[in-house]
Amino acid sequence: MNIYQKPRRAVTEALLMTCNLPTQDLTDDHFEHFFGCGKAESPAGVVGVELHGSAGLLRSLAVAESARGAGLGKRLIQEAERYAAQQGVQDLFLLTNSAAELFMSLGYTAIPRHAAPASIQATNEFSSICPASATLMRKRVAG
Repeated sequence: MNIYQKPRRAVTEALLMTCNLPTQDLTDDHFEHFFGCGKAESPAGVVGVELHGSAGLLRSLAVAESARGAGLGKRLIQEAERYAAQQGVQDLFLLTNSAAELFMSLGYTAIPRHAAPASIQATNEFSSICPASATLMRKRVAG
């Protein structure tokens, strides 16, 4: 399935809400660093990256229920990692409540929340949206 950059905001937010993922902090700038797959009018999956210098935050991975099990999530993550590395990100972080095993299978490691760089701790997702019980994970994507 084709992966493309900058899926439309409305359809991306609709998929995120269907998957019970937060949208309240997303701005137009965020969507510059989002990827989608499937039809532009109804993507089967999306993922975003927030760039913070040499650190990045992988966020908002969502795959439509009807498209799960086909490896779309992994392909979207790999595209986001490639993009982040091209933008100068060395370490990619994420917070998850339910997908730690998926991310571990892709080389992410769980780390204590206090080990995140200040730029990641300052994000809305880290500081107020994701609960303290969410697992923080990291992967080196460049260097």
